Amino acid sequence: QVQLVESGGGLVQAGGSLRLSCAASGRTFSSYTMGWFRQAPGKERQFITYITRSGGMIVYVDSVKGRFTISRDNAKNTVYLQMNSLKPEDTAVYYCAASKITYSKDPRSYEYWGQGTQVTVSS
Repeated sequence: QVQLVESGGGLVQAGGSLRLSCAASGRTFSSYTMGWFRQAPGKERQFITYITRSGGMIVYVDSVKGRFTISRDNAKNTVYLQMNSLKPEDTAVYYCAASKITYSKDPRSYEYWGQGTQVTVSS
């Protein structure tokens, strides 16, 4: 069982930056691929990025490439999402998720989810 807690969301102007953190409980954090997803009102949950267990593979959705950076610190049981050059269309609730089975862009592949943190980007 893994519990995930996101933090770091907030209100920022377009062009600004935020750093999201996702702290995981348990001693097996390094066994999980970690992903970030987001969901805007009235829209489906969208894949943003994932990072594999040791950080050897990272994948981003095209819309955030060059602006967002995922990283993880297995010693601290934490995954991060650095978001730069934020745009109003990045406004959403951001979720971190953990998958022990595989690495995937499909949210159905992730067994554990955080409660989400709101990111609002004003124009």
